[in-house]
Amino acid sequence: MKRFCLAGGLLLFCMGVFSQEAADQAVVINVEVPVRVFQHGDFVENLTIDDFELREEGIPQKIEAVYFVKKRTVERSEEKRRFLPSTDRTFFLFFEISEYTPEIGNAIDYFHENVLVPGDDLMVVTPLNTYKLRSQLLESQSKKELSRQLKELLRKDVLMGNAEYREAVQELTGLARSLASNSPDARDAAQLDEYTLAGYGRMPVEKQLMKYMNILERIRKLRRVDQQKLLDFANLLKKEAGQKYVFLVYQREYIPQIESRILDKYVAAFQDKPHVLQGLSSMSHTSRRDISFDVDLVKQAYADSSISIHFLFLTPAVKHVQGVYFQERSEDIFGAFREMANATGGFVDTSANPASSLKRAVDASENFYLLYYSPRDYRKDGRFKEIEVRVKEKDFRVVHRMGYFSN
Repeated sequence: MKRFCLAGGLLLFCMGVFSQEAADQAVVINVEVPVRVFQHGDFVENLTIDDFELREEGIPQKIEAVYFVKKRTVERSEEKRRFLPSTDRTFFLFFEISEYTPEIGNAIDYFHENVLVPGDDLMVVTPLNTYKLRSQLLESQSKKELSRQLKELLRKDVLMGNAEYREAVQELTGLARSLASNSPDARDAAQLDEYTLAGYGRMPVEKQLMKYMNILERIRKLRRVDQQKLLDFANLLKKEAGQKYVFLVYQREYIPQIESRILDKYVAAFQDKPHVLQGLSSMSHTSRRDISFDVDLVKQAYADSSISIHFLFLTPAVKHVQGVYFQERSEDIFGAFREMANATGGFVDTSANPASSLKRAVDASENFYLLYYSPRDYRKDGRFKEIEVRVKEKDFRVVHRMGYFSN
């Protein structure tokens, strides 16, 4: 076994040297760039090849073909060289949600009724599983039935996949209510239900505080975004042929908090217990999620995959619980995912209505131009090459992927 691994290692080493030598020679490749152009929010569909200019790493490039595509159909083309663009579509519905709602079900209904057509492929990523719907099913089953099945799967997976997170939030809510009611200031007392009294009312306040801090830390870990999983997903997307659309549905998160005025009273009451004071001082930061991945690297990986990420940020109503206030704790990850969407030429929307948000994303993505060019003096050096596309002498909003890896 060891001899086999050694031989394999030598083979890989020789291949690496060969690749380095080949990198010193120019290689001709073709780069495809989906481009969407808007004026005052409306798609501009009357542009020609001469209207565009494209730069790679700041160097002007010769655009060799432009195809105007509506949904799956090439409506118009201008070619200095002929290309064979694939307009096959693969959709990815990525649900990062902790609670399934009827409104999310309405969005799934809209997607099946108005977006999917025979010939499309669909992959659905839930908190628990990944499902792939082959285009053949669109011909053998009704859209209504497929939508019903997907909603049932999503509801079940959200319930099971995020059970630990929801239980932690529920427990944290009970502790926050109990701590508010036991505040050194009697005016802060809250009317507690029997469940809260049974669970925390007889627990010493010091233990409640420590338990509260431990749950905050557990929630922070549960909400951690894994960089390797993001990169693996980008690599999976890159292998898919044709046009690829990711609709990332992310639900705003609220964490139950103890009001700062109540925390101040506990700080005053526990001056003789340094370990409690340390925990109290860090409470406001423990539930805040640090970005656990390299945003620039992930942006480049998804841009290289030649996909469009549409980030749909759902904003459910804030819960009202006596003695507790709920603070948003997703503003950090919101910025990172927004950057990912922008880096792929995608769409970003914030709404309490998933169906209308999905409709706007679909409307913004169905029409596009496909630009083709061959980079001048291309080198297979593994570096990320930045792309800039503009419309000449026009103040239009132009969106496209930010670049690709030359490997």
